[in-house]
Amino acid sequence: MDKDKKILGTDGKIVTSNDDTQTHRSKVRDKEDQNYIPVIIKRTDEAIRHPGDILERAIEEGLEQHQRPNLSLFLSAIAAGLILGFAGMCVALMSQLYPASENLMMHRLAVAMVYPLGFIICIMSGTQLFTEHTATAVYPVLDRKAKITSLFSLWSIVLIGNFVGTFISSYLIYSSDNVIVAASGFIDIAEHLIHYKPTEVLMSAILAGWLMAQGGWLVLATPPASSQVLCIFIVTFIIGFAGLHHSIAGSAEVFAGLFHADQPKYLASLRFLFFAVLGNLIGGSLFVGVLNYGHIKKLNS
Repeated sequence: MDKDKKILGTDGKIVTSNDDTQTHRSKVRDKEDQNYIPVIIKRTDEAIRHPGDILERAIEEGLEQHQRPNLSLFLSAIAAGLILGFAGMCVALMSQLYPASENLMMHRLAVAMVYPLGFIICIMSGTQLFTEHTATAVYPVLDRKAKITSLFSLWSIVLIGNFVGTFISSYLIYSSDNVIVAASGFIDIAEHLIHYKPTEVLMSAILAGWLMAQGGWLVLATPPASSQVLCIFIVTFIIGFAGLHHSIAGSAEVFAGLFHADQPKYLASLRFLFFAVLGNLIGGSLFVGVLNYGHIKKLNS
């Protein structure tokens, strides 16, 4: 029988591991500990994590999502949608201050400065955001620790929960418009979102989903501090400045636009949401999830 030994995990806790079940990175860290002073190595790992360590952590986090009760997932997703309603509100208010019709680049820059605020609150609070977890939930499936049916179920629950949350927050913001005064901003944004062709929304959403999933990867790669907030700000700033389509934040803007509009365009809004979701899903799962897993597993093989 192989002898168990205690090793220091990436979270700083002592864990017991058997040689037969150690991962490649665990064995590499054991060799590093023999050649270098452990305290220096661990402090370096806290600042810059090895891609293999990040992937192991991503698989762990993804597996926790798959094993989480459906009701817990759904409630967490609703909470995320409720929070992202504030992202739509901030964009609507800023759009009134710097209208796109007067100066498009100034409008985009102003919007990009406030667009990340809702995302920072949402992600740092630990709620389930569809676009952040498109890639994270894929890793356990690629690692054969979760089934593809579980992945589709998880995506569906989180997506529906996010939409329920943004719908509720949009209605609450609409009901408070005498205080907030963002109606004209919401109407302009909603009209702007739904006038694009489906292929344009799809391609734009792929880029947004790619960036959001990469942001989730960066959060796992950095220590829990202000650096994580900065990572979220950077990726969502790029999305806002480029005017890319994010399905959940976009749903908050579209729902609020429908509430405020004299003649709501339900079909066009539904079409926008469908292609935005599809694009975000492709961008996050394929360009981040599959690629990251593939090149890191190849590195460690």
